[in-house]
Amino acid sequence: MSLESVLRERRDAGRKLLVPYVTGGLGNRWLDVVRAVADAGADAVEVGIPFSDPVMDGPTIQEASHAALELGATPQGILDELNGGDVGAPVAVMTYYNPVLHAGHERFAAALAAAGVAGAIVPDLPVDEIDGWATAADAAGVETVLLATPVTTDERLAVICERSRGFVYGVSLMGTTGEREALAGQALTMGKRLKEATAASGLPALLGVGVSTPEQAVEACTVADGVIVGSALIRRLLEGGGAEEAAAFVGEMRHAIDAGA
Repeated sequence: MSLESVLRERRDAGRKLLVPYVTGGLGNRWLDVVRAVADAGADAVEVGIPFSDPVMDGPTIQEASHAALELGATPQGILDELNGGDVGAPVAVMTYYNPVLHAGHERFAAALAAAGVAGAIVPDLPVDEIDGWATAADAAGVETVLLATPVTTDERLAVICERSRGFVYGVSLMGTTGEREALAGQALTMGKRLKEATAASGLPALLGVGVSTPEQAVEACTVADGVIVGSALIRRLLEGGGAEEAAAFVGEMRHAIDAGA
């Protein structure tokens, strides 16, 4: 299931896109959570592969990663569960470069493809150093999503958008992931820049990091093709929620976005 083709088709039909983040291995029923958010209206799901030094992530996702690692989560274990898991939406894994390098580019890309994973987000691998991994990922049919931040220059943003596959991930603020009381002022500027940079190619442009409430998601969707929501969902899981609570939260996000479109 191609990540980019699904997102393009839905975006072109007038739908604003919603991509929730779920930490892989967070409890024995984490895959049920992935299925539940897909059923609740997610257009794709970002599955985090827990890592001991998650430099992009704030305290909520760090806590979730640590909990998953304590439960024995491994990259291959998560992929084994995704394989044949019948999620119902394209899956993009989020991982750091260390596990990719340790496994080897070709081997890691092949493992993702074998598990039915459509895309990969590797936030600590910049566009100027991506060739080895991206070549292997392209050959395996795995789409590499690249990130842009508010301080990315226009010239570099053009390169990122040209090389990104699946969608381009606009980081709405400088800092780590986490819930915020309001959408960062930089977010609207970032969304507008992404849409301008992707106007010719039509690559879907999504905003993430700090998008925490339905209201914030609606606001972000006024300038971008959609949003990625992570910490607000993961907090509910850490507080004891399961698939039902995750579906209710994502369903609320979906309803708000659709109503505001």
